[in-house]
Amino acid sequence: MDQDKKKPARRSKGQGSLIKMKGCDMWYARYYDANGRRIQFATKTPVKHKAQLQLTNAMADVNKGAAPLSDVKKITYSQLRAGLLASYVEKGNKSLSEDADGSERIPGLKPLDQFFDWSDGKRGPSVANITTDTAREFVRRRQADGLGNAIINRSLACLRRMLRIAREDKKIQVVPFIHLLKEPPARKGFLPMEKFKKLSTALPASLRPLITFLYFCGVRLGEARQIEWSQVDLAARLIRLEDEQTKTGDARVVPLPEELAKMLDKIKPKEGKVFVDTNLSKEWHRACAACGLGSIIEVAGKPYDPRYEGLTIHDLRRSAIRNLVNAGVPERVAMRISGHKTRAVFDRYHIVNTDDVTAAMRQVEAANLGKVRVKRGKGKAASS
Repeated sequence: MDQDKKKPARRSKGQGSLIKMKGCDMWYARYYDANGRRIQFATKTPVKHKAQLQLTNAMADVNKGAAPLSDVKKITYSQLRAGLLASYVEKGNKSLSEDADGSERIPGLKPLDQFFDWSDGKRGPSVANITTDTAREFVRRRQADGLGNAIINRSLACLRRMLRIAREDKKIQVVPFIHLLKEPPARKGFLPMEKFKKLSTALPASLRPLITFLYFCGVRLGEARQIEWSQVDLAARLIRLEDEQTKTGDARVVPLPEELAKMLDKIKPKEGKVFVDTNLSKEWHRACAACGLGSIIEVAGKPYDPRYEGLTIHDLRRSAIRNLVNAGVPERVAMRISGHKTRAVFDRYHIVNTDDVTAAMRQVEAANLGKVRVKRGKGKAASS
């Protein structure tokens, strides 16, 4: 035997190995985890150095505590969803609420449940089948249904958070990139007082106190829904929002307009939740359409699920802020009433329209005219 020929170096223990199955050109990777369990997966490539890179990365992830690829395939959409809900509960996220049937409600979650065919009896697809292309298909379907980019992004953000939580929990190794869509500029809708009066009349009497509260005080709908009678002081015309009820986590006192105080005084008995919100969305769409503030558009194949376009309930918050500032309320006080914590967000809600700009110029002209008159008066006094 030639002394110069060396035996091929044996692979060091713990490095794993690449193998080929009979009749298959693709490489398979094999290694053992810390518990001695053999892990094997298909690299789906005939190029050895690419297969080796996959093996190296897989072993590195497992050493960090991540789930091996073979286990990732067992993770389903249902488990991703459960992880998201658990995270919301752990962090006390205010956007987690319940529907009338007791099911959890998170902005953007329901469309994902429908897309991934999830229900109490269905677990949905494996996370291995949830890719960037899957998210693109979701976008395509939602856009085909006439949904805008902003509402689609709420679901995409929800899906991205699910995947990131699974990665943090070491259930998956890689998070596919989820592309968010370009959103239109922030809404600038607001409702003048005369149109609000007309809209209020078109709504059921049971919903008028809630809508009046939102329009005058600029409180978030989610905050208003939680208020109980024990927090209301009708004599002082105040409502106290507790810290656990507000989005910012800060308790605050909200003053009530006389009109709303009279409405609340007539409600009997004063127990439980203050504001009624039964069929709020449906009645809002109907009333806005009747007042020319919105449109109800029939969708082909969905006779009982029309699309609505027009004034939103959140536009009442913008209206309240504009009305407060235009009435001369200091912005710091207006922010305290509405619950805005940062000036940047508050400025987005403070709508300035053409009438506001024109009125501002008239004020400047009036002020300058007053100064001219004062100077003329002084000149006459000096000459005499």
